[in-house]
Amino acid sequence: MRAGLPREARIRRAGDFAAMRNASGRLGGRCFSVRYRSNGLDHARLGLAISKRVSKRAVERNRIKRLLRESFRRIQHQLPAVDLLVMARDQAAGLPGPELLAEIDALWKKLLSQKANLTLKPGDAAGTIAR
Repeated sequence: MRAGLPREARIRRAGDFAAMRNASGRLGGRCFSVRYRSNGLDHARLGLAISKRVSKRAVERNRIKRLLRESFRRIQHQLPAVDLLVMARDQAAGLPGPELLAEIDALWKKLLSQKANLTLKPGDAAGTIAR
């Protein structure tokens, strides 16, 4: 059995990443910033953006990505149908794995507490301006 994240659970297209950067909700912590938006599918998808600014060393960036994917695998079935883009901040590189996992788990909990807001499709919310 493969333990990897299946292709359908990952954001892979450049257009999907671009859409996440422009129109999405935001959550943030000390080490991570999470953008999310409804995806119209029946499952959550994860995208990672861990830049060289976080760490020049590829081994460190890959460690952070591995921890994020593992954390997502544990919670993905509890999440609504959303696309998630996780970006690491500079502080993430120096912290041990358990601290990084604790922070991303706290962000997942915050996201789950907003679950009612996530089920709306963009444009479904009733506005205050009459048309």
